[in-house]
Amino acid sequence: MASLLFSSTLTQLVERSRWLGADRSVCNWGGGNTSAKADERDFRGRTARILWVKGSGSDLASCTEASFTGLYLDDLLPLLEREQMSDAEMVAYLGHCFFDPGRPRPSIETLLHAFLPFAHIDHTHADAANYFACAANGEALAHACFGDDLLWIPYRRPGFGLAREVALAVHAHPEARLVILAKHGLITWGETDEECYASTCSTIARAREFVENRISEARRPLFGGPRVPSLPTEERRSVASQIAPTLRGLVSVDKHQVLRFEDDEDVLTFVSSQDAPRLTTIGAACPDHLVHTKPWPLLVEWTPDQGRETLAEAVETGIAAYVTRYRQYLAENLSQNLDPDASLPVFREADAASDPHPRVILIPGVGMFTTGKDMALAEVSAQLYHRAIAVMRGAEACGGFISLSDAESYAVEYWPLEQYKLKLAPPEREFARRVVLVTGAAGGIGSAICRRVAQDGAHIVATDIDLASAEQLATTLNQQYGPGRALAIKMDVTSEESVQAAFEQAALRFGGIDIIVNNAGLASSAPITETSLTEWNKNWNVLATGYFLVARAGFQLLQQQGRGGSLVFVASKNALVAGKNAAAYSTAKAAEAHLARCLAEEGGQFGIRVNTVNPDAVLSGSRIWGSAWREERAATYGVAPDQLEEVYRKRTTLGVNILPEDIAEVVAFFASPTRSSKSTGNMLNVDGGVSAAYPR
Repeated sequence: MASLLFSSTLTQLVERSRWLGADRSVCNWGGGNTSAKADERDFRGRTARILWVKGSGSDLASCTEASFTGLYLDDLLPLLEREQMSDAEMVAYLGHCFFDPGRPRPSIETLLHAFLPFAHIDHTHADAANYFACAANGEALAHACFGDDLLWIPYRRPGFGLAREVALAVHAHPEARLVILAKHGLITWGETDEECYASTCSTIARAREFVENRISEARRPLFGGPRVPSLPTEERRSVASQIAPTLRGLVSVDKHQVLRFEDDEDVLTFVSSQDAPRLTTIGAACPDHLVHTKPWPLLVEWTPDQGRETLAEAVETGIAAYVTRYRQYLAENLSQNLDPDASLPVFREADAASDPHPRVILIPGVGMFTTGKDMALAEVSAQLYHRAIAVMRGAEACGGFISLSDAESYAVEYWPLEQYKLKLAPPEREFARRVVLVTGAAGGIGSAICRRVAQDGAHIVATDIDLASAEQLATTLNQQYGPGRALAIKMDVTSEESVQAAFEQAALRFGGIDIIVNNAGLASSAPITETSLTEWNKNWNVLATGYFLVARAGFQLLQQQGRGGSLVFVASKNALVAGKNAAAYSTAKAAEAHLARCLAEEGGQFGIRVNTVNPDAVLSGSRIWGSAWREERAATYGVAPDQLEEVYRKRTTLGVNILPEDIAEVVAFFASPTRSSKSTGNMLNVDGGVSAAYPR
């Protein structure tokens, strides 16, 4: 990027944009755009009038100066004299107008900002403005609210045509102070940054007060009142955790999805209401929602009084019907041959996406699931549907909620300029869309496994009996890889109830699990004559029974999802080699290895793979080796505890020490949905080469 010195205008614009974006009732995630015009000095030392406008693909709430694109205004204004300009022509033209090369592609609505004769402009999708924009009687009521300050523009897709229409209307009505775009959003402006921000805030407040008064005067129950009662908190979350794996499996036919569950008050009020069956069929509350929510949600035809045992069938039936409807919507709009100068473009078959499954699933009395390739995008869909609920609430008080036609929705959902935003995302990594549960996650090997798969896109369920340490790990992963990426859960692998509860929490958080790493461990060393029954049972309960309980819960969940999966057992070199003074530990580890082989046989028909990693002497970062086990093993070898690393290194064929990261790399290989997709029932030693442990 050129090293130009910019005026303070850009700094002010970023600050104003972030203020607006911080309130999602004002600005959707990724939606809306802001601009400012300023005199800047270019690379030749000339002073030129520059339009700074938010670039495509960024979010106002988190924007920086690098999120904005500067364009020469003198190059843009002559376009107002044209009567037509295609999207392709517009994009190509804007590419020649850059003031500072290397900045983002300009916003779809750049020309709208350029053509309006104001120094500062905000275009938002504020709920309060969309109360009118998405209402059957919205234009009349908006005029009643704003009088001559308002210009109302009938719906047309963003681009050159809309920008020119708005500009001509404003030029013809200089008394106007705001524009509402039907079915779309709000435009406000000012000659200073402060004036623009104040205008945006006061306009939204004015609209909100007007509509809230109408809602109060109507005295009609919100969304017609309840159709079904909402279940108590614990019960509805229990229902949600039980249905989540079924739901996740059904929506992951084409690509794995991560699910997010919400049961906030506004969601419960809406999904359980009399009006929900009607309102959920109408369409999106804003064109910007479409890419993340599709035109409609799925409202499952089920009520709590039917019993939770009937919910799975209702979900399956609902998703099948949704897929049929969505494919019909694609087919009906795919081949339309529209006038290329009209508000909708001509589409080709290649424009259509392949995934017809819902992004928003509403369950009466329970709450809302949203889907995405990761938790961040599932949260975006959730945020947008919260905004949709708010808009529908206000629009219903203004004559009834309306939306885009199917043709208009398709034109936006598969509009190349809108799809371009999605293409800005980097290629998906190896464990993208996968959820990995690791037991003993807070230890040296467990935390290394979590870090290894998280760096390649996995969502992490970090389970450990030491919850504080697991939470510390999850916090670190979330800071490094994004909020919501990791969840810490307390799990005692020896407790059937604790294991079951942990899997239910994971399902409620992410919708399900794809990979289970049985890693929890402990160790003790003593001659058989000195091994107590308590010590024997402790080893067996954690290393054998614990692995059984986790594997059983994992199999149950993976089979419910119906999308295959992978289990990786972290056993030990001692599973293959007799360990002197370690009979309890070694026997339990041998049981682990054989359990994995048995489960590989059982899992094949379900696409579930089970493989084993055998570490040896992983002293670094290990809680086991920080316990009495180090002293006990050192005594067995007749050396001081601090000499163990060297003892173990010298006994290996390769003359190396084994680190937690070495184990994590092999676990990642066995867990990989691509690299080891045809491997099951196998084991791999990571011990530097111990000849007695060579499989044979």
